Amino acid sequence: MTTKPKARKFRIKRSVPPMPTADHAEFGSAQPKEHVTPERPATSARPAGPRPVPVSGARPAAQAPTASQPKAGAEDSAPQDTLRSGEVSSPKEVAGELDMDAIRREGLTGRQLRMARRVAQKHGLAPTSDFDAVRLLRSKGIDPFQRSNMLELVVPQAGGEQRDGGPGDMMAQLPAQQGGAGTGRVQLPQTVPAGGGINLPSTELSPAERRQREIGDIQRDISRRRRRKLGLLMVRLAFFVMLPTFAAGYYFYKVATPMYATTSQFLIIQSEGTSTSPFGGLLPTQFANSADSIATQAYLQSKDAMLRLDADANFKTHFSNADVDPIQRLTDDPTNEEAYKVYKKNVKIGYDPTEGVIRMEVIAADPHVSADFSRNLLKYAEERVNNLSKKKREDGMADAVQGLEQAMDKRRAAQQNLIELQVQNGVDPEAEIIAIRTQITTYEGLLIEKELELAALLDNTRPNKAKVDGAQGDVRRLNEQLDKLNAKLNSATQGEDSLAKKAVELQLAQADLVAADTNLQLAQTGLEAARAEANRQVRYLTVAVEPVAPQEPTYPRKFENTILAFLIFAGIYLMLSLTSAILREQVTS
Repeated sequence: MTTKPKARKFRIKRSVPPMPTADHAEFGSAQPKEHVTPERPATSARPAGPRPVPVSGARPAAQAPTASQPKAGAEDSAPQDTLRSGEVSSPKEVAGELDMDAIRREGLTGRQLRMARRVAQKHGLAPTSDFDAVRLLRSKGIDPFQRSNMLELVVPQAGGEQRDGGPGDMMAQLPAQQGGAGTGRVQLPQTVPAGGGINLPSTELSPAERRQREIGDIQRDISRRRRRKLGLLMVRLAFFVMLPTFAAGYYFYKVATPMYATTSQFLIIQSEGTSTSPFGGLLPTQFANSADSIATQAYLQSKDAMLRLDADANFKTHFSNADVDPIQRLTDDPTNEEAYKVYKKNVKIGYDPTEGVIRMEVIAADPHVSADFSRNLLKYAEERVNNLSKKKREDGMADAVQGLEQAMDKRRAAQQNLIELQVQNGVDPEAEIIAIRTQITTYEGLLIEKELELAALLDNTRPNKAKVDGAQGDVRRLNEQLDKLNAKLNSATQGEDSLAKKAVELQLAQADLVAADTNLQLAQTGLEAARAEANRQVRYLTVAVEPVAPQEPTYPRKFENTILAFLIFAGIYLMLSLTSAILREQVTS
């Protein structure tokens, strides 16, 4: 064994010192490449330069090899005993330092560097650092990161004991295993004695590790911010959502007065009547009175019905009772507007147009009072339904009766006028005129016969004078009678008191009587139609479901109302949060 000469320490004055190479590993420090000043030798002094760059996850660098280990190159066969000031490194050393710097800039991971250290030890090399192991392996033409080398790294320790009669460790003669287990080889990880003069890894980080550390810092900052924001969010939710929801639930479960609801259903129908349409029997009557149902619903929800219910059943007094909770209670002397708000909240009426049913729900603090309110409202609705069609029916019947009376009066007047004319004339003027015209026609026929007879007598040569005189006398008398009849006829058809005028008046009176009879018949028909229409317009309120007092309270619905309050407060908070976020974004942008 040769003793290791003591190497003198130098204070290296440069920004980035190179890592020690295998050529100078036995001295524990790198050769100075620029101007250096000698220092007092000290066995426990550490290198003055900065430490090599550490790798995340990498094990500590191995200690410098002892003098008993073989050197890694032929150029190290003659050790230097003394170092002189101002000595310049050889080109090979400069090339090794440049290779180390290039390897550091590659950004190798800690796992790759540990793998390179193991592969170098397997091949009998003595690297001073992980980067030096990579450099030595590459100089030997070995890929330190080849995957096939991973299985070759697991080898038994040298100097193993013989077990079960088998041979000893056959791998003990490998260069990396010489000397027995733990003798002359580097164990990873290893401890570094304090003040041992061994080069430790540098505190400087590689770019990849620096980037990973910065990313980790950013992620931790993001996590911290997220936790803080999540905490603030939970505080806001607890204050704006949970606390009001808890207050609402406490009110519904502990404070709210139990309310009893009485339900009832009724229909508004009309008389079927008779229809001339072939589809009259197919059409339901509910669709014909939807207006009446809507009007009845509006009346029951009006202030008029509330005042009438208060006058009959003391609506205000019931809800002013001290047993009712303060939120639902009326004041001691409530106004009509305050009472009407409570009335609309506790009297719920709905109309279903598809079925024609009106559903009513009356809520009160006492079940029997609720049933009484419901019965009174049904009575009011029935009266309202009767009043809705009563006016229309009365108006229709009044018009029909009035028309019939007028027709009867006109017929009576026409008949009276005809009778008066007949009494004044005594006889029928038209019949008398017809009689005179008949007489004139008869006398004209006799006159023609006598004139023919007289002409026949005069045609004889020696006519009989007596017969001729008789015939001439007959002709004269007939002419005189015809003149009288014509004069009488002329006097009957001319003048104010003529028979023709009286006959015309009599005919007009008869025509008026006929028209009056026709109008009277029409008025009677209209009266019957108005009576039928009035019967058809009659409305009937039929109660389908009678009001029955409940035995258990219907309101408040504690769980449902609490969930509803939670949803309402959550929606309000969400809307306000979105609004504030939008405004904040608009202001910042």
